[in-house]
Amino acid sequence: MLLSMTGYGEARGATAAAAVAVEVRAVNNRHLKVTVRGSDPYPLFEAEVEKVVRRHVRRGTLLVHVHANRRAKPTDAALNTDLLTAYLKQARTACDAAKLPELYAAQVFAAALTLPGVAPEPTRHGGLPDDEWPAVETALGEALTKLDAMRREEGKAMAAELLSLHGHVCEELGRVRSHLPAVTAEYRQRILERVRQGVADAGVAVSQDHVIREVALFADRTDVAEEVTRLTAHLEQFAELVRKGDEAGRKLEFVLQEMGREVNTLGSKAGDVTVSRHVFEIKAALEKVRELVQNVE
Repeated sequence: MLLSMTGYGEARGATAAAAVAVEVRAVNNRHLKVTVRGSDPYPLFEAEVEKVVRRHVRRGTLLVHVHANRRAKPTDAALNTDLLTAYLKQARTACDAAKLPELYAAQVFAAALTLPGVAPEPTRHGGLPDDEWPAVETALGEALTKLDAMRREEGKAMAAELLSLHGHVCEELGRVRSHLPAVTAEYRQRILERVRQGVADAGVAVSQDHVIREVALFADRTDVAEEVTRLTAHLEQFAELVRKGDEAGRKLEFVLQEMGREVNTLGSKAGDVTVSRHVFEIKAALEKVRELVQNVE
């Protein structure tokens, strides 16, 4: 089954020390890139988070947000009293200047406690917090499992669309293949008509060998049998990769690139309006395929 590179997952957990929440958002990328945001110290430990991510994801850009709502301990309480005193002195000066009643003092004091730097969160140092990392790791795994479910569901829809476009390309290529014999015959007929007209106008004779040689040269220049054969083989390989899935993204990109080359050569060599129309339809379908494949893991 194909896997999409976009999706979302979230999960929560708790320990005696903290309640944790993890969100994972994924978008497409040629390689795996993991970025961690949220509560300290997790942004500093992307490598540890990435180890968990790699169990589920191989390609894409993942934003992992970890939030830890830690339960305060008495030993963690630490007001910045110097900064609080400075704030209160300035607030007192402003209140006196504005001649505010004394009853506002309690409200001013309460508001001062919420000012930046007065009651900072405890700073953690060293490694991952042993008291909450197991819960974070478990929640991250659950969020990635939900992400996988979304990616599989989207990948299933993408596979159906890719196979539908594959069928459309095969139909157009079949029409090209069936029309190719008529291209040479039509060119031969045009040459004969021009020769007859030239003979009628100038009264000169043209050797039948010259006509045959000209038609043979045209058939050689416009022979696209090899391109049609290779494109057919690429289409079979493409469908097999889509049905098989399992990290097919890069392989599909390579096969699609080869298909594009054969189609371009086919369009430039055929030299026929009808073939050009079918080639245009094939290119339009392959462009849609390219947009989808860019999101396949």
